[in-house]
Amino acid sequence: MRAFVFPGQGAQTVGMGRELAEAYPAAREVFAEVDEALGEKLSALIWEGDIETLTLTQNAQPALMAASMAAFRAMEAEGIGISAASYVAGHSLGEYSALCAAGALTLADTAQLLRLRGRAMQEAVPVGQGAMAAILGLDFETVDRIAREAAGDEVVQAANDNDPAQVVISGHKEAVERAAAAAKEAGAKRALMLPVSAPFHSVLMQPAAAVMADALAGVDIQSPAVPLIANVRAEPVTEPGAIRRLLVEQVTGTVRWRESVAHLAEAGVTEFWEIGAGKALSGMIKRISREAVVKNVGVPADIAALKG
Repeated sequence: MRAFVFPGQGAQTVGMGRELAEAYPAAREVFAEVDEALGEKLSALIWEGDIETLTLTQNAQPALMAASMAAFRAMEAEGIGISAASYVAGHSLGEYSALCAAGALTLADTAQLLRLRGRAMQEAVPVGQGAMAAILGLDFETVDRIAREAAGDEVVQAANDNDPAQVVISGHKEAVERAAAAAKEAGAKRALMLPVSAPFHSVLMQPAAAVMADALAGVDIQSPAVPLIANVRAEPVTEPGAIRRLLVEQVTGTVRWRESVAHLAEAGVTEFWEIGAGKALSGMIKRISREAVVKNVGVPADIAALKG
């Protein structure tokens, strides 16, 4: 069995998807449709812009989705479609890419939702008040307990359960710094402050969750062609109403990636294809399930290898 997985923020690079757009008309059409949906040339920023502007949350989110969908449409052009997978999953914004690939959301709606999501998440907390940190070498339960103890009157919580030895915490800057220091005292190998502009996947994102609840209420969501393993539930979901609710919960909730991959492995998935920019998910997957076969699909040569 196979799962298609889609990367989240941090995987963006200037030039991503360009080779696919040059090699496949279907991939080129993805970028054109995203440009049209957003009313701007996001493709120019992706291919020729500067990394600082591309990394802005409101740009990175639709841009990464566009790169993933360009790769997916190129796969389809070679006869490898959604029926080649038993499940889809995505890390944070990648969940939207997964739903688009599975036919639950249109490409235009997905681009507009992610532009709005990125903007709302950025505006939810003033710059400088929030922070995130990656804790390496401690398990989720330990980091979760440390975060709760360090919070005090502020917010810090376990935001991303990425793999058995990588948990990201998120919240008020001072509380995150306290929790990071406590994690090092508890035996963490490293505690790295992340170069992000907002405390994603924490309760401080509640204003953004409210924005997304309103936006998603007005968008048509179909049942995906294959089940989505939802970030906040780490189990399959196919019902459109449930998908809508979980996308709202995801803004403030923990990305349960470790549990999601473990669920897929237990369900019989042996092969994971990471579709889009970067290889971050592939590394996590191998640390969660050592037997997993991982393939990356980001450039034309990757698609040629799939066919071979």
